[in-house]
Amino acid sequence: MQTQSKLNILLAEDNPVNQKMALIFLKRLGYKADTANNGQEVLLALEDHPYDLVLMDIQMPEMDGIEATKMIRKRWPQGPKIIVVTAFDAESCRELCFEVGADDFLNKPVKMEELGAAIERNMGAAC
Repeated sequence: MQTQSKLNILLAEDNPVNQKMALIFLKRLGYKADTANNGQEVLLALEDHPYDLVLMDIQMPEMDGIEATKMIRKRWPQGPKIIVVTAFDAESCRELCFEVGADDFLNKPVKMEELGAAIERNMGAAC
């Protein structure tokens, strides 16, 4: 079983404040994460490193989280778990995220306890 610090997490978030808060929450939960500012950076990072989990914002420049999720599932069907983190709470957005391959969905602003529960739910014994 992996320890929390060994879980490879990629945080895809273009907003510097949201990125900083997510990294603080992850650190308090015992995790470290690399960051990507858009979907293109996510894909490049996945080519270089086998991440276990991607925390994916939906609205990002260059390539949004929906398109990045589609491409991840096409290229790495058994690849990382993807937890969408978005301010869009509409049911249609939630449904679209799951249709393109997301494993979970969190609404912003994310609470640390919700983030921890989502990681545990999706990574199970791996974390």
